[in-house]
Amino acid sequence: MATDWLTCACATHIIPEGEGVKNDLLNHSITHKPIKVLGYGNIKGIDLEHYNPELFDKRLDDAGFTFVFVGRIVRDKGMNELISAFDRLHLEYPETRLVLVGRREDNLDPVSQKTLDRIELGEGIEAVGGQHDVRPFYAEADALVFPSYREGFPNVVIEAGAMGLPSIVTDINGSREIIIDGKNGVIIPPQNEQALYQAMKHFVENPNEIKTMAANARQLIASRFEQGYVRQCLYDFYHEILNSN
Repeated sequence: MATDWLTCACATHIIPEGEGVKNDLLNHSITHKPIKVLGYGNIKGIDLEHYNPELFDKRLDDAGFTFVFVGRIVRDKGMNELISAFDRLHLEYPETRLVLVGRREDNLDPVSQKTLDRIELGEGIEAVGGQHDVRPFYAEADALVFPSYREGFPNVVIEAGAMGLPSIVTDINGSREIIIDGKNGVIIPPQNEQALYQAMKHFVENPNEIKTMAANARQLIASRFEQGYVRQCLYDFYHEILNSN
C-alpha cells in the first residue's frame, strides 16, 4: 500500500492495469487523482504473431489431458491447492498430466513440504523450472490452470489465451477481467481446493465444451489485448491529456 501511495503521489494521471486495481486504489483511498483504465486493461498488450499456436506442432488427440501452470512455484500462486486437487484427479484419471513452468522461491513464499514431496515424486507432474520461452509448453497443453491468490493483471492468462488455451482462474483482479466464465474458461473462488478439483475434473470429462472454449480463447484475446490495440489506447490517452491544456 505504501508503494502504491508513493507512486500515485508522484503521478499526475493514474493508469491502472485493470478495473480491479482501479477499484483497490479508490476503495483504499490511495489516490483521488484522475484515474482511467485504458481499453480492457493491461498496459503492454500481446504480440499475436509471437504467441501463435500455429507455429508449433499440434498435440496428439489420443494423449491424456494436460494442464499447464506458468508462474513462480510459491504458496500465493495457489500451488498447495493445485497439487492436492491434481492428486485427486490423477487417481481417477491416471492419464492426466500437470506441467509446472516456473522457478521455486523457497525463501520468500514456500509451498508446503507435502506439496514439494508430491512434485518431486513426479507421478503425472512434470516440473520444468523457469523457461525463457514458455510457448512450447502452452502448445503441448489442453488448458491453463492458474489458481493464484492475488494479481494485478496476469500476462500468463493472456498468453495462454493467445495460444488457444481455455483457462481455470480464480476470482481475483485481472484474471476475472480476462476470462469470461463459460466462454474462454471458468472462474473459481481463490484458496478453494474443492472448487479447483471440480473445475479440473469438468475439463477432463467434457472435451467438446472445452474445445469450444479453446476456439473462443484466441479470438477474445485478439479483440481485447492485441498489442497494437493496447498501444493505440495509450497513444490516444496521451494525445487527449496533452491537448487538454
